[in-house]
Amino acid sequence: MTTAVEVRDLRKEFVTRGGRRLRRRRVPALRGVSFTIAQGECVAILGQNGSGKSTLVRLLSTLLLAEGGTAEIFGHDVFRDPRAVRRLVNRVSVEAAFFKKMSSAENLAYAARFYGMTPRETGPRIPEILERVGFPAERRREPMENLSRGMQQKVALARALLTSPVLLLLDEPTTGLDPRSKLEVQEFIRELRRTHDATILLCTHDLVEAELLADRVGILDRGELLCLESTEALKRRFDASTLEEAFLASTGRVFEDDPEEEDDTS
Repeated sequence: MTTAVEVRDLRKEFVTRGGRRLRRRRVPALRGVSFTIAQGECVAILGQNGSGKSTLVRLLSTLLLAEGGTAEIFGHDVFRDPRAVRRLVNRVSVEAAFFKKMSSAENLAYAARFYGMTPRETGPRIPEILERVGFPAERRREPMENLSRGMQQKVALARALLTSPVLLLLDEPTTGLDPRSKLEVQEFIRELRRTHDATILLCTHDLVEAELLADRVGILDRGELLCLESTEALKRRFDASTLEEAFLASTGRVFEDDPEEEDDTS
């Protein structure tokens, strides 16, 4: 089976200022993380805010450089060959950036041109994808700045799916969505795997979402990947009846206890 993602001993630190004298200190965000993902597989990484999930996604999407370790996507070195990696990867995150004065459809059309897609290709595809992620047709001409965070998140997901990426990096993809839209997005992710053999890395704090979508689930805590197994294997390992109990047993903390540090501190 082809390896889509191979991460070895990946390390990342951020510099912060704190204390009465505002001294600089180095805060580890990822501490020697290693894992592999097979082509067509969906892997979910569970973790609190500040666990390192977003840092991992930014590293794999070439937005950050690592302090150590290696990462390859379909054989391309993420840090030495970022241009090749960007052609294979699309990222969805809760802080997605848009041209705020442009509409959702205009933002998608611009993104499509960036990836070399023609207006003939995107003309029918843009409204189809917006419909599939639950974006109402009557709001497609409104400026992005008029839309709620949840509505913008739907556009972010539609933008990533527009180019049918080989590897989809999802950082809290359904945050801010209403329950119906969340279910629609989850079903679309399943369909993307079925129809395009897409590989997916899903970083989330939604235990139900992880269990529904992922072949294997990893637990990331304070920058360390504690385990990466199927849901049933995790439950057996920690003698747990639920994924939440397995998380508690592995980390020693309940899932709602978020640490103060953010994983993107700089």
